[in-house]
Amino acid sequence: MIYSLRHRTAYAYAQPVDLAAHLLHLKPRALPGQKVISARLTCLPAPDHHTETHDHFGNPATRLFLAAPHTSFEVEAESLVDVCFAPPPPPEATPPWEAVAAAAEGVETADFLPPTRLIPPLAAATEYARPSFPPGSAVLAGLLDLNARIRRDFTFQAGVTSITTPIAEVMRTRRGVCQDFTQVMLAGMRGLGLPGRYVSGYIRTRPPPGQARRRGADQSHAWVSAWMGAGLGWVGLDPTNGIVVRDEHVVLAWGRDFADVSPLRGVLLGGGEHRLTVSVDLESLEDALPAR
Repeated sequence: MIYSLRHRTAYAYAQPVDLAAHLLHLKPRALPGQKVISARLTCLPAPDHHTETHDHFGNPATRLFLAAPHTSFEVEAESLVDVCFAPPPPPEATPPWEAVAAAAEGVETADFLPPTRLIPPLAAATEYARPSFPPGSAVLAGLLDLNARIRRDFTFQAGVTSITTPIAEVMRTRRGVCQDFTQVMLAGMRGLGLPGRYVSGYIRTRPPPGQARRRGADQSHAWVSAWMGAGLGWVGLDPTNGIVVRDEHVVLAWGRDFADVSPLRGVLLGGGEHRLTVSVDLESLEDALPAR
């Protein structure tokens, strides 16, 4: 599936910003199953310095420095991406989850098991996840069950949480958005010793014919990438929608939690209060074709 992506971020500042340094994760990641056909960024005002690099996790990262005073800042990212991730193996063909947890000590998983500031140890999340992983059960069977349970048990409701809302609060209210559900799932998995990555990106705005509209469309989205053991690698799971990642998601970046992959973050001198506007359009070329 080929997608046309447009992500616009605009800041309006109450006072002039004298200096600004920004880190952007807005270019899709090239992966097996995801081909980046084109990707470009447009910035207003134009930066004085612009560097394209990769971060610690291998994600494309853009660094911008603005030295001239400005009262607004706008970034528009446009990409064309071809997506078709391979299906996961049959659940029964994956090893017992205890064996996966015992093997999770290598370089590939080292960053994605320890607690972080946004995903600290939380007994409530671990105990919520535990029923999905009976002793000796296949790891993918447990992951799929946990993915489906979060979709069923939690209510998608924008505006009730923010990026600083603790996971404990989300567990208590059972309400939030994709970021919250992703971090709840990761907290439960990691509490059981199973590595998981926080993935940022987008989900198809219009679902396949006959399927319900996806939660979290028309904005940045987040989901889990779970390790199934050496040789099997990682599987993408979207707890917000209860689905496996195949051809409806576009990956921007992954890290330990949201803080590692924020689409845009900066350090400013001046500016005062600001107003932020974000708009996202992800459209498949198939959807863009006129009906016959």
